Amino acid sequence: MTTLGLIGSGNIGSTVARLAVAAGIDVVLSNSRGPETLAGLVAELGPRARAATPAEAAAAGDLVVVTVPLKAYQDVPVAPLAGKVVLDTNNYYPERDGAIAELDADTVTTSELLQRHLPDAQVVKAFNNIYFEHLAALARPAGAADRSALPVFGDDPAAKIAAAHLIDALGYDVVDGGTLAESRRSQRDTPVYVRPYAVPGDSWPPAAATTGDIAAIRTALAAAEV
Repeated sequence: MTTLGLIGSGNIGSTVARLAVAAGIDVVLSNSRGPETLAGLVAELGPRARAATPAEAAAAGDLVVVTVPLKAYQDVPVAPLAGKVVLDTNNYYPERDGAIAELDADTVTTSELLQRHLPDAQVVKAFNNIYFEHLAALARPAGAADRSALPVFGDDPAAKIAAAHLIDALGYDVVDGGTLAESRRSQRDTPVYVRPYAVPGDSWPPAAATTGDIAAIRTALAAAEV
């Protein structure tokens, strides 16, 4: 891939952008407030980065990361994402997003909601289980002994492979967690959420550890009560 589009440029989005630029990938950033509000981040990232509208970022990206609050998922542009792999970082936080009946009833996952909104895209769940500071701190080259892993979920095998290539370039191994329905194994408060990458304790934010390897992530996913 040559260009990564980002719809949302908050903590996770800006961290993914920094890792992408470090890996030699061009990024097109966007948010809900307008390209001009991203001038500082673009300046920090350098010539591989530019700011745009969400629709422009969607159109420009070979892969696109959607990292907006879940309550805003229906604002994600549909047409320019047709045929594209879309990485969804969302978690459901009712105190932020308001109550969503289907999620409260556990009849659907957050990524299935986004897939329903983007019927012609291939949605892959990724980056939702790691704290953004850990995501920045734990990236390692391929083959590093202390490399961490991230789970991905999706219904399209080719899309998961594309997502895995991106995540590998950003500095992480990948564990295939299954389908979008199975992505509930990585949602908030599951064993794989934050804890595998963090030093144990009650402090917040926790310090980054280096225990989130492939075996640890597989074990945590298997331990989820779903």
